[in-house]
Formats: sequence, C-alpha cells, structure tokens
Amino acid sequence: MPRCTSFPPVWRADAEMLVLGSMPGVESLRQQQYYAFKHNAFWRIMGELFHFDPALPYPQRLEALRKNRVALWDTLQNCEREGSLDSDIQNARPNDIPWLLAQCPRITRILCNGTASATHFRRNFPQLASMMTQLPSTSPAAARLNYIQKLTAWKQAICP
Repeated sequence: MPRCTSFPPVWRADAEMLVLGSMPGVESLRQQQYYAFKHNAFWRIMGELFHFDPALPYPQRLEALRKNRVALWDTLQNCEREGSLDSDIQNARPNDIPWLLAQCPRITRILCNGTASATHFRRNFPQLASMMTQLPSTSPAAARLNYIQKLTAWKQAICP
C-alpha cells in the first residue's frame, strides 16, 4: 500500500486558529496543494468567510489565510492509503501539532475538517482536545450535508 506524506504547515506567528485536515487526497498530493480536488468546498468556504476569490492562484490563497491569522496543516504526517478516502487510512503517524502551537502561541482554536481529522487528533493529542472543534468535512465524499449547511457550520466556528 502506498505511503502518503502531508505538506508542511502554512502559518505565521500571529495565527489565532489552526485548521487541520486529515491527509491530502490523491489530487492534492499530485498538485502538491492543500484541497486541490476541484469539488472540495474548502477554498470556496474560506473565500466566502475571509472575502477572497477562491480561484486565486494557490500562493495567494495561502497568503489570504495567513493574513486572516489562520494556520493550515494536517493532523497526520503520513499514512498508508490507497486512493483518497479517510476510511482507508492505515498505520498513521501524527504531525507535531504541539510544535506548531509553540510557534504560534496565539492559537486558541483548532478546527478539524471532518471526522477523520478529529478522531486522529483526539487519539494523538488528548491534552489539546479542549481547543478542538470538529467541523463537517469539506470533501464531496461527505455528502450528508449540502454546501450551505457546511458553510453555516464553518461560519459559526470561525466567526462566532
């Protein structure tokens, strides 16, 4: 089974919240970009909440997050997985979330993008669980909620 490796974190020292995915999917790994699959709602939601065009070039989208004091990373550093489904993740190793929090001491909220991210976070960082909120996955595979329902949940967590 192929071993997948996450990307480096996107952050700056004045970040106030951390958004964590689980592990980039096949298309994201191919493009070397967070949330590169065109049907994933992540960039559309971030654009709406932080008032930037989700079609901006990738470096400018990352800069928009930084400017809005949002750090971005994945709960997992690497894992074994065929395809993109979180349910297929095996032999996972976590990223060093405490290290990132030490670099960004203003982070008070950790938002997990979906169940897998939250499950791996709770398992590996129980001491940080009080900072974490699980949000609906922006993945199209998480079809239980429509776009408006996902946007509403993310808006409530980011703009309380």
